[in-house]
Amino acid sequence: MSITQNLSQIKSQIPSNVTLVAVSKTKPVSDLMEAYNAGQRIFGENKIQEMTDKWQEMPKDIQWHMIGHVQTNKVKFMAEYVSLIHGVDSLKLLEEINKQAKKYNRIIDCLVQIHIAEEETKFGLDEKELNEILKQHFDCAQCDSQLNNIKIVGLMGMATFTNNQNQIKKEFKYLKSIFDKLKNIGLKSNAIELKTENCQLNTLSMGMSGDYKLAIECGSTMVRIGSSIFGGR
Repeated sequence: MSITQNLSQIKSQIPSNVTLVAVSKTKPVSDLMEAYNAGQRIFGENKIQEMTDKWQEMPKDIQWHMIGHVQTNKVKFMAEYVSLIHGVDSLKLLEEINKQAKKYNRIIDCLVQIHIAEEETKFGLDEKELNEILKQHFDCAQCDSQLNNIKIVGLMGMATFTNNQNQIKKEFKYLKSIFDKLKNIGLKSNAIELKTENCQLNTLSMGMSGDYKLAIECGSTMVRIGSSIFGGR
């Protein structure tokens, strides 16, 4: 099937409250333009230079999502235009995104990556580390925080690369439980009130081509789909 047909089929299987990120890494602009002409406006890349090249060449109503691991020294190359950074896994990275966003007078949306997989190679914070960052930098009582040019809009996680559906489901449900805890009670159990202008948790990004249906069942609001749209790499 064509990219247009693949997109149409996937969109018909995704609920209206779930955002589709078309993962276009390594694909030529011609492939992205076919998806664009079929109505897709959100694309995900994992290399900042490649994403920047495509941003310069393609229509400016596209939302570019950085879905790969981000090195702090590369943030400056995407700060002008990136719509959402998925894999924020350290306070150091948050501080750099904030610094670069300030130069462009922007507020950049970020997802905090949580380590949910059994594989050590996956990046991400644990729940305790997440709570510490929120407590120190996004608590209304801590008015001295300087992270005013970023907004935490949700969480992201990648499940273990396995065929064991029960394992994947367990990991997705664990991430959803952390998300619900933060979203529903705003960390009140820790006497924290989150600064809503810089921390509005409404996005849960989990699920890729092989497991997005299961992710949606487990509560995902954003799926990252590449090969099922563009074909294998």
